[in-house]
Amino acid sequence: MDKGTLAAALAAAGLLTLAACGGGGGSGTPVTTAVTPATPSTPNVPAQTPVTFANVSVHDPSVINVDGTFYIFGSHLAAAKSTDLMNWTKIADGATASNPLFADVTKQLAETFAWAQTTTLWAPDVIRLDDGKYYFYYNACKGDSPRSALGVAVADKVDGPYVNKQIILKSGMWGEAGADGTIYDATKHPNVVDPNVFRDKDNKLWMICGSYSGGIFILAMDPKTGLPLSGQGYGKHLLGGNHARIEGAYVQYNAQTGYYYMFTSFGGLDANGAYNVRVARSRNPDGPYVDAKGTDMATVKADPTKPLFDDASIAPHGQKLMGNHQFAVAAGETGAAPGYVSPGHNSTYYDPVAKKYFIIFHTRFPGTGELHEVRVHEMFFNEDGWPVIAPLRYVPLTKSATALAAAIPQGDAAGTYKLVDHGKDISAAIKASQVVTLAADGKVSGAVTGTWTHKGENRIALTLNGAAVYNGVLSRQWNPNANAFSVTFSAQNADGVSLWAIRTGN
Repeated sequence: MDKGTLAAALAAAGLLTLAACGGGGGSGTPVTTAVTPATPSTPNVPAQTPVTFANVSVHDPSVINVDGTFYIFGSHLAAAKSTDLMNWTKIADGATASNPLFADVTKQLAETFAWAQTTTLWAPDVIRLDDGKYYFYYNACKGDSPRSALGVAVADKVDGPYVNKQIILKSGMWGEAGADGTIYDATKHPNVVDPNVFRDKDNKLWMICGSYSGGIFILAMDPKTGLPLSGQGYGKHLLGGNHARIEGAYVQYNAQTGYYYMFTSFGGLDANGAYNVRVARSRNPDGPYVDAKGTDMATVKADPTKPLFDDASIAPHGQKLMGNHQFAVAAGETGAAPGYVSPGHNSTYYDPVAKKYFIIFHTRFPGTGELHEVRVHEMFFNEDGWPVIAPLRYVPLTKSATALAAAIPQGDAAGTYKLVDHGKDISAAIKASQVVTLAADGKVSGAVTGTWTHKGENRIALTLNGAAVYNGVLSRQWNPNANAFSVTFSAQNADGVSLWAIRTGN
């Protein structure tokens, strides 16, 4: 029996084995690198101070800010910290007895490892609750099935040591009742991994979780115990099902728009898996979440009549924010062509002082296989109230050798750009940048044609190829190929297609 026929038979029998589990993967050797662009010598212009990064490998990074220091926690009990979102220091890695986050995690979480039939942990989340303690929501998965356990441990400090409290949920109990009292069905019930615990605008506590299998679910939580309120089973279904490749849910509230945004990753996490980040929104923390077309994401699931992990059924839905891409090195630029492969499993952060949003994720890179690192990008909201991600990794404008205003007038927006169209597909193909020009008279020419309008407050609108309207945001981002800050824009249309563009010339 070939693999496709076998998979279909297993799915029909309720004995499906999964190729991915909570976006965990990424068990390669941790990488820490420093990137230092060359400093040009330009007469009468202050020399640009080198912009440096210290990169780390933390798969599925979940962020928390504690007294001005950012901590990220990821799969395989990896963790790192940073004070500037650019330079990271690894502080833990590996689900071993020596990991400093736990006093011998192999013993404390022995029941979890035994149930999940594994020796590692998957994507966690950490939150500080009203008692001042830190709650570490851990999970483990067998990896070739949704047999998983999700629990919580508690510590006085964000970096531990954490003490196990209890297992909260289990999944993958073939032929036995699950948390809701019915026989566990992997096409309908969740694989209990990828927790994200968050507060809503009224300070109520929620936990969202799930990967592949029956999709993404949400439960109301007790802020005093850090446990789900009783009687919810697996919670309320929000998205996915029939083993659709959807995972890594994370919720961010925006007080200005009044929406809760649920970020997820569609596709597979590895270099050939086509991971891509999508978002839907709701007025309520527990949904329903919809895309720009108004599609209730709870209806978005794989077609059981099609081959296992059917992507065609889910690809049209949700706002696709980023996927595989690569920018060309333009004339006058130097260095390697930047781009991402399978970026995803993100968290987000809002800085209430700077009033800035950030997205934190892991990604692989063109031509480097399964090597992965953490990246941080600034995130904006367009006039339609949808998030758009800056095309280049975050570097504050204060790093510029010359004073730069955040505001970008129409004259600065006009020019030639290298533009990536992220499309809407779930594909391992890398989207290559194309050359377009935004002329001062409002016309767009080059690889795409149409018109553009500067709408004030760094907002931009493009009407391309005679129909699609993209609403976006202009910003200045650090361009390592130019060793300078360049004007960029990120825009999105109602079909959920995103454009990223970096200005390269007049």
